This record gives sequence, C-alpha cells and structure tokens, in this order.
Amino acid sequence: MRVRANFIPALAMMLCIPSVSFADSRNGERIFLNRCAMCHGKDVKGTGPLANKSNPPTPDLTTPEFKKRLIDYPGVIVSSVILRPNGDLIPRTLRENNVRLPAFAWTVKDFRDLNEYMSDIISRAK
Repeated sequence: MRVRANFIPALAMMLCIPSVSFADSRNGERIFLNRCAMCHGKDVKGTGPLANKSNPPTPDLTTPEFKKRLIDYPGVIVSSVILRPNGDLIPRTLRENNVRLPAFAWTVKDFRDLNEYMSDIISRAK
C-alpha cells in the first residue's frame, strides 16, 4: 500500500498541535472572571460594570453573528485579546475607570483555556 506524499506531513502536524481537549476550563473561567467579565459580564453578553464605559461599548458575544464568526475563525477570541481593537482600548478603558489589573504573563495554555471556556459559554447561550 502506497502512502500519499502529503499524508505524512499532515499527520506530523496533527500530532504537534495541542488538542483543545487538553484545555482546562477551570483555568479559563478563572482568567475570564478576573480579566474579562468586568466588561463582558459573566454571561458574555456585554453586561459587565464597564461594558458601556468603553468606546465602542463591549459587544454581546452571544449574537448569531459572533457565533458564526467563532465557527469561521476559531481563534477570534484569542486574537481579540492579543490584537485589541483600537490598539489601546482595553488598557485605556481600565485606566479611565480607575481599574488596575495585575500584570499577567499569558501562556499558550492560558489562551487555549480561555478560548475553550468562552467558546463553551457562547455556544450554549440562547
């Protein structure tokens, strides 16, 4: 039986990419509640105490449009944290409202855990 030439690299890549199943939803929840819920709210609907104090206001992440974006772009949550719209939006909103968050050294595992936790909450939201 002959193995297709592109099968081996694809298999190697699959083995090197960490599975989402290794995500720790408790860590993701802890990160979310400590660093995100103040704007996004515990329900991720943009209901946190700082939700309307940012410009633009914090969006509802449970809308059909955002759920579709999660499917189309699985890393959208992580990239939103890394890229931050308007460059300084999150730090500026916190600063303007006298909210101080301790420094946080993000790891790949933290991003994976946060993504898993938020994706689960968003997919179950009605």
